[in-house]
Amino acid sequence: MKTALITGILGQDGAYLAKFLLEKNYKVYGLIRRCSNPNFGNLDYLKITDKIEFVSGDMTDECSLINIIKTIRPEEVYNLAAQSFVGVSWDQARLTTEVNSLGVLYLLNAIKLFSPTTKCYQASTSEMFGNSFENGLQTENTPFHPRSPYAISKLYAYWITNNFKESYGLFCCNGILFNHESPIRGREFVTRKISEGVAKIKLGLVNEIWLGNIDIKRDWGFAGDFVESMWLMMQQEKPDNYLISTGQTHSIRDFLEIAFNHVGIKDWEKYVKIDPQFKRPAELFVLQGKSDKAKNILGWVPKVNFEELVKMMVEEDLERLKSDK
Repeated sequence: MKTALITGILGQDGAYLAKFLLEKNYKVYGLIRRCSNPNFGNLDYLKITDKIEFVSGDMTDECSLINIIKTIRPEEVYNLAAQSFVGVSWDQARLTTEVNSLGVLYLLNAIKLFSPTTKCYQASTSEMFGNSFENGLQTENTPFHPRSPYAISKLYAYWITNNFKESYGLFCCNGILFNHESPIRGREFVTRKISEGVAKIKLGLVNEIWLGNIDIKRDWGFAGDFVESMWLMMQQEKPDNYLISTGQTHSIRDFLEIAFNHVGIKDWEKYVKIDPQFKRPAELFVLQGKSDKAKNILGWVPKVNFEELVKMMVEEDLERLKSDK
């Protein structure tokens, strides 16, 4: 039985990855911060909470990470912990940097000193590209041009991960994941804001959804598909960086239209209100990845398409709301 440590296990990706690894017969440890009332909602949703061994620690406390690595000595570490809401990163730039940048340095140091055979996966992001592209697409070789404190913090994590691989021979890899969503995406993210908002409108609970720029385009996939790519990267003989995407781009307007049409509402524009406070200070307009490397080397391809993803999210929010009522 292999052992794996997942940081950020209470988040969307952490929960789906934990489920995937448990199905692969891993012993899964989950790092959680010590607090009075941790939210196990995502793990409960996937019915795996009681199958995980939780350990207390904090990405901003190097001593706690050292103690965890020394004690567990996991074969694989998946670092998914982050302040991951881009909009908040302008207001909380220091916290974002401490968790997303220094936290990765602390974790890699702990592995280097006390468990150098441990493989480490770092969750990178397409946000690092900003508006940089080649022929309309981003690849592993596209120059980075981050346009938010979040993306900048993730770029440091990307390069320090590469540095530990090259300097100390650690098995470290970066997964440059494009947008990936699911029914357990946080409510602060625009996709879940839409799916839940549409469900509430359908049930007569609210009359409108407030959004920012609905013309931006993203390469959206299903989180349950994307976590498989993380595991595949860690099974290779040599560590490398891979871009993970669907290769198709859609606007928030497209997301809205599919979501509203799914519940039988055609005149959806009258329910959508624009508020400038939800627009970014520095906008990122289009992201569309080319994941040929992952397809050819890892054998990874997405299974859930965009329309299926949107409908899945709306259906789950409808069921939740009906159950609450």
